[in-house]
Amino acid sequence: MLTTRPGAAQTATTLLPLPAEARYGQGRLLLKAALKPLLPSPAAPAVAAAVNRTVGRLSPATKVVGAATLQIRYGRVGRPELFDEERYSLRVTPMGVSIDAPTSLGVLRALATLEQLPRPDKKGRYLPEVDIRDQPRFAWRGLLIDAARHFMPVAVIKRNLDGMAATKLNVLHWHLTDDQGFRIESKVFPRLQTVGSTDGLFYTQAEVREVVAYAAARGIRVVPEFDMPSHTTSWIVAYPRLASNDSVYAPYTRWRTTNVAIDPTRETTYTFLDSLVTEMTTLFPDPYFHAGGDENDGRNWRRTPRIVAWMQAHHMVKADGKTVDKHQLQTYFNRRVMAMLQKRGKTMIGWDEILGPDLPEEAVIQSWRGKKGLSEAARLGHPVVLSNGYYLDLNFSAASSYTVDPLPPDTPLTPDEQKLVLGGEAAMWAEYADSTVLDSRMWPRAAAVAERLWSPQAATQSVADMYRRLNLLSPQLETLGLRHRRAPELLLKQLAGTDNVGPLRTLAEVIEPVKEYKRNFQGFNYTTATPLNRLVDAAPAESEVARRFAVLVDSVVTPRIGAPNFLPPAPRQLAQLRAQALRWQANDVLLQPLLASNLSLTEYAPLSARLATVATVLMERLTQLQTGQAASPAWLAATRATLDAAQAPAGQAELAVVKAARKLAGL
Repeated sequence: MLTTRPGAAQTATTLLPLPAEARYGQGRLLLKAALKPLLPSPAAPAVAAAVNRTVGRLSPATKVVGAATLQIRYGRVGRPELFDEERYSLRVTPMGVSIDAPTSLGVLRALATLEQLPRPDKKGRYLPEVDIRDQPRFAWRGLLIDAARHFMPVAVIKRNLDGMAATKLNVLHWHLTDDQGFRIESKVFPRLQTVGSTDGLFYTQAEVREVVAYAAARGIRVVPEFDMPSHTTSWIVAYPRLASNDSVYAPYTRWRTTNVAIDPTRETTYTFLDSLVTEMTTLFPDPYFHAGGDENDGRNWRRTPRIVAWMQAHHMVKADGKTVDKHQLQTYFNRRVMAMLQKRGKTMIGWDEILGPDLPEEAVIQSWRGKKGLSEAARLGHPVVLSNGYYLDLNFSAASSYTVDPLPPDTPLTPDEQKLVLGGEAAMWAEYADSTVLDSRMWPRAAAVAERLWSPQAATQSVADMYRRLNLLSPQLETLGLRHRRAPELLLKQLAGTDNVGPLRTLAEVIEPVKEYKRNFQGFNYTTATPLNRLVDAAPAESEVARRFAVLVDSVVTPRIGAPNFLPPAPRQLAQLRAQALRWQANDVLLQPLLASNLSLTEYAPLSARLATVATVLMERLTQLQTGQAASPAWLAATRATLDAAQAPAGQAELAVVKAARKLAGL
């Protein structure tokens, strides 16, 4: 019998995302032999393939089939592109596993859960006895991968699709075009992919179909993005007749927005787009098609007399009757593009800049600039997807995304407006991520977004428990082929020029890239040709060592419930902090010779020295805490100055332990 144990699902589970309901029993199913699959006949090819993958992953060391069965039952073949049913039930007993779902999509989600269930013991791995009932909170659970700034080969896309499937993300938003490149083969306009970028890399149409099929087999829909009317320098380089002015453009090699836009006043522009849309929509079966629409400030239009005259003639002016209004022109453009897409059975998605009173309600708004855009879109009757708060490329913590909710308890939306919130989407823009770095900039943090979008809101309030399970999931993701831990380690070895990377790793694991888009403004001139092979690229987006250090500091400085304020911290905690500080303090002497002799590492010498200085401050403070000595005003002032200096970035990276050091010091 299964028994309900209070808190068991929260404290014992290894699952991420958390299921809607899980009841654990006392039994277990040993995994010494492979499970015997029992599938309906005929089974959907996607289900049969997924079952084979799961059986192989659960018992990788044996090909012997045991007596325990994996029973699969489902009602019909699900279609991911239609938001089809993903609900499932999963039961594990000592005799086997059974999965029941209304559709094959539910089976795929159940198999992803099953693969996270194994636990180790002295006799080998086993599955705990459990009864799970599960379904997603939001239908749209996406991940944007930018393949325009840095081209991402098909193998990279596929392994990240496997990561998405493992965490129940179900929408790949494939950003295929931007100023720096048009990354998909057009047979109608071949110059788009051949001359629009400096490297000439693109996906053939056969490769696109291969990716779409690979995603569909994992229950993931693929939504392409062709960003327009701005972010189209690569289009204009290839076909100058699209330009809003008479300038001649070369392939764009910088990361800042060009403020270049195609001309929305010429009918030849729409003739071009109609042919392009006709070709591209045949490659993507999904009913959604992303047309971008972001970051067009209108200067390209306002500075072209011909376009200004057209806008005035069509009464696209502000309240003064004279000043032309670029928002009205962009809405006109959006409506024309939307009509083309609708003619081909597609629903248009756009970034929140396209929102306006004249935009048809059918257009889906993707809110990236703030929660205000989400609320405004829903109030105007638009379906909406939230990305604000889920930008992985900003290098914020998993916790920062986890605490963002498309529909928080204090949402201002009415019940009917809430129904328009389809879900959310993590975004990985690739200015500072190439095919080598990409995985480490997304995973495992993308899984925190996945849980926020799948799991019940009430069950996902513990950030600490999320991190516990995230750290269990991370190595599992690498077994699927992701390289978020392996690739940075290889880069460290390349930088050090030796396999002895211990001292360099000690520094790298406590630094993080500067947040937001500060890498644009710190004295290093990045272009599309700049290799991403510096220490900042090997550093984690979120330092797990620094996070655990901060948790330990919190346990020391936070008064324990029921304890008097003067009670000193536990000796064990102080010893752990002291051991960590001693390691950091000693590391600088070991590392500085390598930093001084290696031109690619010299710029990080200040960070190593600052880490040692921070460690010295920590040692002093730990002695104070251990002896019950109060910190003097002079010590506090000197420590504040030291830690302020330690926070300064170097090589577009910064120490991730300074904030916790301030807390321990009482600042």
